[in-house]
Amino acid sequence: MRAIWKGAIAFGLVNVPVKVYSATEDHDISLHQVHNADGGRIRYQRRCEVCSEVVDYSDIEKAFEEDGRTVVLSKDELKSIPAENSHEIEVVQFVPSEQLEPMMFEKSYYLEPDSKSPKAYVLLRRALEDTDRVAIVQFALREKTRLGALRIKDDVLVLQSLLWPDEVREANFPSLDADIRISAQERDMSAALVESMAADFEPSSFTDEYQVQLRQLIDAKLEQGESLDTEETFGVEAGEGGKGEVIDLMEALKRSLDRKRGGGEAASAGGESDDEADAGDEETEDAKPARKAGTKAAGAASRTAAAKTGTDDAKPAARSSAKSTSASAKTTGARSAASKSTTAKSTAAKSTAAKTTASKSSGTGPADTKTSGTKAAAKPAAKTTRARKPA
Repeated sequence: MRAIWKGAIAFGLVNVPVKVYSATEDHDISLHQVHNADGGRIRYQRRCEVCSEVVDYSDIEKAFEEDGRTVVLSKDELKSIPAENSHEIEVVQFVPSEQLEPMMFEKSYYLEPDSKSPKAYVLLRRALEDTDRVAIVQFALREKTRLGALRIKDDVLVLQSLLWPDEVREANFPSLDADIRISAQERDMSAALVESMAADFEPSSFTDEYQVQLRQLIDAKLEQGESLDTEETFGVEAGEGGKGEVIDLMEALKRSLDRKRGGGEAASAGGESDDEADAGDEETEDAKPARKAGTKAAGAASRTAAAKTGTDDAKPAARSSAKSTSASAKTTGARSAASKSTTAKSTAAKSTAAKTTASKSSGTGPADTKTSGTKAAAKPAAKTTRARKPA
């Protein structure tokens, strides 16, 4: 950085030599004007309207016109103004920072110590820290006497120039004089919307979208030339706002709150539905093999009588296990989730029995058929004992 001004802070009888640097800079992409027909750059000339000659900057003076009279002021005359020759930042008073109107802030400058020993600089900084106040100062910079505020940022003194009171316009809008009634519900909903959007301010989380997209447009133009397709470059964005429609205030507040709260509610609702879906999937998966097994058993029944007997034996056993499990759940006061899982288990027992019967019934020998019937009848009994154990 390059110092734009040198002076000293007059803190009572204490003198603090400082260098002044611009604390801010413009990040906008610089564009110039050209002739759209041939791309020739547009240049501005300082031309005198009396003699029509182009005038060099060194030959230009400043003037003031009033009531048809013009007063020309030379550079030397302007420099003779006492305030312009002052290189002193005079501390006038110390005030609480909350008393400063943000609208009055104009431009910020960093102050660097300009002496071999920065002790006086550090002393002033500590005084501002200990008293938790802002120093109001007066100084002259670039042909203008200015009002300023001296504060601290990251252990560095910052000088912020302030607008004079008569430079801030008065806000006078007759439309705000009308009697506007705001209901309690509207106030509550607007306050709830504010709370839902409350956060700590982090400037680094915000981006100048226009400059980013302007750079994107320039890069695309350099690559594609006159064949540039802006829709392909930026995409088509469908927006609901900006149409100037008159909307219902309450409805807008409700929709805004629903949009902000929707994330959390959807997550919690999704968790419940997932559990129910998992339980439903288990029952469905168990039921499908049961239906298939039942179909196979029906086909085998026409050929093998023993398979039919085994299936008939399995069904009453599974039904009795379901009844005993239901009665046990009612007696112990088990929750509905427990009864669902017990029912799922009994359904699984049914399907297991049906699967066993169907698979065994596919055998060719009578001995195999009898054995399958016996095993199918015995297995549901074991399942019934397991179902009673959790209850």
